[in-house]
Amino acid sequence: MDGRRHTDRATIPITKDTDIVKARQLGREMAADAGCGTTDLTMVATAISEIARNMLTHAGGGDVDFELVDDRGRHALVITARDHGPGIEDLDRALQDGYTTGDGLGLGLPGARRLMDDFTVTTDAKSGTTVVMRKWCAAD
Repeated sequence: MDGRRHTDRATIPITKDTDIVKARQLGREMAADAGCGTTDLTMVATAISEIARNMLTHAGGGDVDFELVDDRGRHALVITARDHGPGIEDLDRALQDGYTTGDGLGLGLPGARRLMDDFTVTTDAKSGTTVVMRKWCAAD
């Protein structure tokens, strides 16, 4: 991860459509800094778009945190998206392709889960939803 252009941590508040673009760009740049290849960069950007769009649509926004991590020479980008919305009523259904509560295709959560190496969701009506995604990149 030598020669990184970014700090190891950053946060993008998601309050409008243009913030999704900023989050995609920053995530892609930080994943590149971690050593991810072109295909992984596209996967990261797409997963961020899906999750940030869900946050904006269903919760009115939130924050996306980015962190570069090193685990015994393996590098990864960890993305944590938090909102304070109403939570996801039926998480099991929401993680199935095609399930939607809006006008979308129902591919946001399950699509992001497929694109990333690690993916967890916690949700409840009082504290909202948190999605943690990780993409492993290069090793030293």
